[in-house]
Amino acid sequence: MLLLITQGAFAQIKIIKLEKSAIPPSIKYSGRLVNAVRYTDGAGQHIVITTETGITDSRDTANTDSRDAALYAWHYDIAGDTYKLTWRTYDFVKECPVDLAANYLPDTFAITDLNNDGKAEVWLMYQTVCHGDVSPAEMKIIMHEGEKKYAVRGTNRVKVSDKAYYGGKFTFDEAFNNGPELFREYARQLWKKNLYKNNPR
Repeated sequence: MLLLITQGAFAQIKIIKLEKSAIPPSIKYSGRLVNAVRYTDGAGQHIVITTETGITDSRDTANTDSRDAALYAWHYDIAGDTYKLTWRTYDFVKECPVDLAANYLPDTFAITDLNNDGKAEVWLMYQTVCHGDVSPAEMKIIMHEGEKKYAVRGTNRVKVSDKAYYGGKFTFDEAFNNGPELFREYARQLWKKNLYKNNPR
């Protein structure tokens, strides 16, 4: 998965992509590593890690045909040799007997400073789905500016016949609605760019 990173006009956000071997041993995570970066903004140094579990057998049901999938993101503040977990994202599909997935969309992970205040915005975008038809997948954008969370929720758009499409609507949460317009515009463009993408795995 490629890593997309953008910066504010003042270039206050310094970002380093981390290989698995460069993640500090004291930082624990589960699942397959998707993104790992270390960045510096006006608040200090931070590490962000995103992972996916892929499809796994369900453990909490007698139905042997059911499967699970999950994804995670962890954000740590760095102070010397200390790593403090400041937020975590977790989403999942559980006990699904049909097609399922919980995956980040390629080229959507980003660290920005859109409002040039020296405080980074961390952007995550993913889909979750459990279905046996051509219905849309749930799609979300989660953005953190510091410890404040913003969310966009909706579905992708799918073709259901030669001339008909279904899905694609989204809603901003209260944080986005009350936040800067440039945050909403970035989210709109990100949604539009990925509107017709199906879950990649």
